[in-house]
Amino acid sequence: MIRKLLIANRGEIAVRIIRACRELGIQMVGVYSTIDKSSLWVRLADESVCIGEPPPGESYLNMDRIIETTQKVGADAIHPGYGFLAENPDFAQRCEEAGITFVGPTSKALRLVGDKVAARQTMQRAGISIIPGMTVVGKKAEDFRQAIAKLGYPVLVKASLGGGGKGMRIVRDEKELDMAVAAGRREAKFAFGDESVYLEKYIEESHHVEFQVLADEFGRVVHLFERECSIQRRYQKVVEETPSPALTDELRREMGEVAKLAIKSAGYTNAGTVEFLLDQEDNFFFLEINARIQVEHPITELTTGIDLVRQQLLIASGERLTLSQEGISPRGHAIETRIYAEDPTSDFLPSPGKIRWLKEPQGPGIRVDSGVYSGYEVTPHYDPILAKLIAWGKTREIARRRIIQALKGYVILGITTSIGFLIDVLEHSQFVAGKTHTNFISKNMKGWRPNDQALTEALIAAAIVSSEAPAATKVLAAQATSPWQELGKWEMGSGGI
Repeated sequence: MIRKLLIANRGEIAVRIIRACRELGIQMVGVYSTIDKSSLWVRLADESVCIGEPPPGESYLNMDRIIETTQKVGADAIHPGYGFLAENPDFAQRCEEAGITFVGPTSKALRLVGDKVAARQTMQRAGISIIPGMTVVGKKAEDFRQAIAKLGYPVLVKASLGGGGKGMRIVRDEKELDMAVAAGRREAKFAFGDESVYLEKYIEESHHVEFQVLADEFGRVVHLFERECSIQRRYQKVVEETPSPALTDELRREMGEVAKLAIKSAGYTNAGTVEFLLDQEDNFFFLEINARIQVEHPITELTTGIDLVRQQLLIASGERLTLSQEGISPRGHAIETRIYAEDPTSDFLPSPGKIRWLKEPQGPGIRVDSGVYSGYEVTPHYDPILAKLIAWGKTREIARRRIIQALKGYVILGITTSIGFLIDVLEHSQFVAGKTHTNFISKNMKGWRPNDQALTEALIAAAIVSSEAPAATKVLAAQATSPWQELGKWEMGSGGI
């Protein structure tokens, strides 16, 4: 079993990994940039080490610093979370060479699947249908023009290394191509440390469906069924659910078996997802393999009862999977919404600032994975995700109603968030009907504006908080929070126990 784990990430996923480590009795070390020194995961970890300045290249993407820190604190493993170095084969290889357990696939498997172009080549050789597009990285402008001549518009510019929608741009005509490729390269370089991009045919009115897979080092592979991830802004998911309203039982079985074949073909181990696009005729195409834990993993955990981060750690420790495909039986329906610090009325631009007050929802079937607290400073340096709100219900409609009510009780004051937008997405008639295509937001939510009544209520709440608790706000701004501060107003009682 892993003895001591360094978490090479930040935010809510770092907190999530810490909780799994505690259950397994694994010591954990958090890392942080100078601007993250008062963050929640820094306080929760057994140890925390500063690894550099805010730019990712000087901290969370700095392989030398992370490896050096791991060795210095005596950790025997690294969990990369998602984003940053999670799908970087060079980093996995550096860990292997240093004798550090990388919680994820081997560097060899990562080169096949973490690199999306290499993954497309691997799937082609295995006889799996892929989305039409380039099977090599574009080096010069002529490479992209030759691909366009075969594919036709529209196409997607995609980062070869990494995921989360970073580096993606849709191109609908010739005049947009050069600018989209250049922008995709810049974003990919910043997010993943690699500027490689390629082109893929853009399929209109499709469903984005992914299958969660676990594979151990002894050849056992199981899938934990699918997640519907079609509701996206800027090609990044904002609402996910399981099971997918688009799949029949027969199609689900077929896609699940193809997902396992894809994993076996790559020699993949640990947790990962095989992603597909499903067109209007129910044809499905291999999209990519995300070689890491996914942001949306909690909905699978709620429907299957299987802790995916725990499974990651057990597999990385060399243990056999005790799960069988026949023994995995999802129950009910789960929906996740990603809570971002961004402004949906301004093309989802990030909205950094200080969280003046935070109230997270509770209730039956409700789960919150969060990396923030009242007084937390949301910086402009990283992805603006704050938390994830997840709801489970016996049926899709019960889960939908539960998460809407939870969102309405989710209060974050001081910054602009996506909460109001998410409520309107979930209440939209097309979502209720299960018609959740990848163009849902552009088609149904264009020009969205917040409800005036909700805005008025938020302003009143903000005024009440600012008038009642100025002292608490000052304390939170000056230092990291304690559990007592997070409770809000409290006082000692005089009664006996």
